[in-house]
Amino acid sequence: MIRNISKLVRKTKETKPQIQKNYEDSKPQDTLYKNFNQNVETFRSVYNNCSDVVFRPFLLFGKIRAMVIYIEGLSDIEKIEEFVFSPLMQEPVNEPQSINEFLEHKLPVSQVTRMNMLADCIESISSGNPILLYEGKSEGFSLGLAKWEKRGIEEPIAEGGIRGSREGFNESLEINTSQLRRIIKSPALKIQSMKIGNYTKTTVAVAYIDGLVDQTLIEEITSRLERIEIDGILESGYIEEMIEDNPYSPFPQIMSTERPDIACSNLLEGRAVILVEGTPFTLIAPISFFSLIQSHEDYYQRFMVGTFIRWLRFAFLGISLLLPSLYVAILTFHQEAVPTALLLSISASREAVPFPAIVEALIMEITFEALREAGVRLPKQIGSAVSIVGALVIGQASVQAGLVSAPMVIVVAITGIASFMMPRYIAGIAIRMLRFPIILLAGTLGLLGIMMGIIAIVIHLCSLRSFGIPYLSPLAPLKGGELKDVLWRAPWWMMDTRPRLTGESNLYRQSPEQAPNPKRGGGTE
Repeated sequence: MIRNISKLVRKTKETKPQIQKNYEDSKPQDTLYKNFNQNVETFRSVYNNCSDVVFRPFLLFGKIRAMVIYIEGLSDIEKIEEFVFSPLMQEPVNEPQSINEFLEHKLPVSQVTRMNMLADCIESISSGNPILLYEGKSEGFSLGLAKWEKRGIEEPIAEGGIRGSREGFNESLEINTSQLRRIIKSPALKIQSMKIGNYTKTTVAVAYIDGLVDQTLIEEITSRLERIEIDGILESGYIEEMIEDNPYSPFPQIMSTERPDIACSNLLEGRAVILVEGTPFTLIAPISFFSLIQSHEDYYQRFMVGTFIRWLRFAFLGISLLLPSLYVAILTFHQEAVPTALLLSISASREAVPFPAIVEALIMEITFEALREAGVRLPKQIGSAVSIVGALVIGQASVQAGLVSAPMVIVVAITGIASFMMPRYIAGIAIRMLRFPIILLAGTLGLLGIMMGIIAIVIHLCSLRSFGIPYLSPLAPLKGGELKDVLWRAPWWMMDTRPRLTGESNLYRQSPEQAPNPKRGGGTE
């Protein structure tokens, strides 16, 4: 058996380079030919059995054979007819000295690019930009006439709020970058793009503010992106898994968002934003654990309200992680910690339950998670109804059937509500995952097991890095001056500096002494 596995592994290692070589050989790398017919036949062979690819022949200035190649649904056909065929098919009174000069300087198209590589021409056609070929030249001209259906700018569903912008990113990279430009109008906002994916050729852009960001961070992000070799990128999650520091951690080291205001606020703190074509979710790096607990509304409400909600969020984070485990540990090992009257009430409710507390907790937690996922996957009109009604019906029926106790239903319900307090969905999933091993530790070792689980999580968090930035900064290592935006939300006139680990190159974001002066009825001192 082991010998067969060794042969299979050896065979895989031997065939993998050959597969890669065959793929490299199949990629078109040749230059265009001077023979017009040969160029056309080459493109026809590349797009064989592609019924949506259009080959439109015509006479350039009524004399020279030419061809426009484009894909239906990706190119603007009306503009092709108006700005390409109309001026080029008319025979001029005086034939221009240079056709290339006419195409590049007189054709009413915003972007005309000369190409002589077959691979570049194919990439242009696949991006929606038609290619113009004409007889006698080993060159093609890419015409910037791409047009495809795009979803309009809508409010993000997963990151809604009472106050703040109602605009969100969509699947168009151009629209997403324009939203960043509309908020940050400075030319210091730089956007570098690259193509990733052997087949999808997905455009990935890295945005940052020159003068605020550490250039070594941009170099590291670019280096990690350039190392990616994959068939295709369909969502920013592909990028996230391939460039994060510790892929085996349940905690995300890169934050995703659909909101342009959140992306811009992180740009202004010296971070980088990674935008991926085809998805509204952009990536922000580097981050800390506390970035996942902060909400955009913390900064739009009054600072006292933002501080109170942040404290509430910290409290419910602990409840979401530990409440079922504490219930199991106390009922199993530490009954003396419960007041007598409450212990008698719980014992009476559990009298008919045949399972120990740990099994009871696991059954309810798994059922609640299943109902939550079912509500997310079902159509929007019935998803919420199924999740709410299902929880009520199953909980009530389970109590009446004696499978679980009423206190356990209450504990799981409070835990579920607490998990909804996390503003970042991916961070909430990490807490939900860790809840199960801590329940097992509580059911076997009691409060000692819970403490061991907490210590293990804290040690793991301390070991994490996000592009070299400590995950628990500025709490560990401790930087007291930056806790004003972690444990509480200080008023804006006090937050005059950026986080040192990301914005140290340009530390001050506003002038000091911006506090309003009550003696003068407002204004600064």
